[in-house]
Amino acid sequence: MRSICSLIFHFLSFLYLPLFSVAQDGSITAPTSSAAAANYSCDATKCKLPDCNCASVNPPGGLSPSDVPMFLIYTADDAVQSYTIDAVNQFLAKRTNPNGCPVKMTYYTSLNYTNYTLVTDWYVAGNEIADHTMTHVGTPPADEVNGNLIALNALAGIPFSAIKGFRAPFLNFSLDTLRLLKQSDFTYDSSCSASIPVTDNGTDAFWPYTLDYGLANNCLAVPGACSGQPVIPGLWEFPMYALFDQRGEEGIHLMDPWLDTANGENTPDDAATLAYMKSTFTDHYKGNRQPFGLYTHPIHLATNYPGVAAPTSTIKMINQFLDWAQEQQDVWIVSNEQLLAWMQNPTPLSQLNDFAPFKCSTPHVTAKICNGMPENEAGLLSHCDFPDFPFFTCYGCPTVEVSPSNPNPPQQSVPGQALRTRLPANCSTPFWDPIAAQCLCTTSDCAFVDNSRPIGANNANLTGGGTDEDNGSSSASGASATNSFIPFNAGRTKMAGSWSMVLGIGMVGFVLGLAGTFGRL
Repeated sequence: MRSICSLIFHFLSFLYLPLFSVAQDGSITAPTSSAAAANYSCDATKCKLPDCNCASVNPPGGLSPSDVPMFLIYTADDAVQSYTIDAVNQFLAKRTNPNGCPVKMTYYTSLNYTNYTLVTDWYVAGNEIADHTMTHVGTPPADEVNGNLIALNALAGIPFSAIKGFRAPFLNFSLDTLRLLKQSDFTYDSSCSASIPVTDNGTDAFWPYTLDYGLANNCLAVPGACSGQPVIPGLWEFPMYALFDQRGEEGIHLMDPWLDTANGENTPDDAATLAYMKSTFTDHYKGNRQPFGLYTHPIHLATNYPGVAAPTSTIKMINQFLDWAQEQQDVWIVSNEQLLAWMQNPTPLSQLNDFAPFKCSTPHVTAKICNGMPENEAGLLSHCDFPDFPFFTCYGCPTVEVSPSNPNPPQQSVPGQALRTRLPANCSTPFWDPIAAQCLCTTSDCAFVDNSRPIGANNANLTGGGTDEDNGSSSASGASATNSFIPFNAGRTKMAGSWSMVLGIGMVGFVLGLAGTFGRL
């Protein structure tokens, strides 16, 4: 039976491989804005944090660049599967920030071919889950955006309030898309590109800002944008910062830069990519310290995708870059959610010991419940065996596949079993037992353990940990980094049903550490 299931799964995988290969969205070939096109003006005397921030190349809160962290943002787009999680994991699993906490990232999740229980696990491990529409459509209608919210809440147990961010597929959005985000209570969008080098006088590499005074990015790419439009008070824009090779503006790269050719050559070159990743990072780091981003489609970096050779050289190169970046002082790898918390309360380096969003508090749950902690939930997952793509969930299988018009179908009735109870608003995901319909934590003082360490005085612990097995200094070559992570689908114990083995659901070590935002409801 297991071999038959494996063949079916491989067949389904090959069916949707072209979708992700073709949809390598997010590439740009020229600046998407200019100072003249932006025609941006903001009244800083009225626009005040935490609710309003002007678009500026300078750090928020009046801080000088030397007083602010150098933020490195790592994001992933599209479906969540074991091999996409592993593709992220091979870069982040062993890394820690200067306070000893495991690094976090943001996953912009679309739902075609997504395994919902892995979304739950990834969120409970401390990462940010954001909206990327249900079926990966650009300039999305409301049902694509809001349906994603509903399905992620119903089938992955992600609290509505935890889904703060949005990225448009293909980075294709309109002003109406931004207005829709505000109506749907999103906090931020990250679909705009910052497409002019930070070293240029007219750069559009702004720190994240709110749209109280309109958009300052993508003015040449989005009809009606800029010159004070759209006015959407309180909605943040998190620009996606481009990278530049030796050609400057003419050598622009954005998402998955390792897939691009560099310096006018005809084929991708990992050494050339590493060089311009380092040079762009250095421009940010030695300038106004605008965040630096690695915006990825993990499918392109998967090592265990059926029938596709692992891009070993590129994986080593990316780990080498991250090792190098973490050797610089005051570099923090964070999610956009963490960056948002810092933007709303700009905290100087000297006070980051007490900055709660960067700590790594973990929930203490030992009960065998289906709660996103894989060692607790073995044998408790529901297997939803749909023909297009099967998935697992803690929250009961729907009677039909989710769709924009029906994002939360009725739950299937299983003879002899009670229906699973969906996550209520007054309980956080790791403490909710959907089978017993009870919350193991009903007060604000539940058992959390803070695993962060003091950053220290006199420049102690100002660098993060790399990927070496001893979690110490990084490898100069990056060669050891490729094999130092623990695959997200490794170490499992056998659960009921062969599909659990095929799709990579089961017992796993917490590779990024349980952290962060469990108390938010």
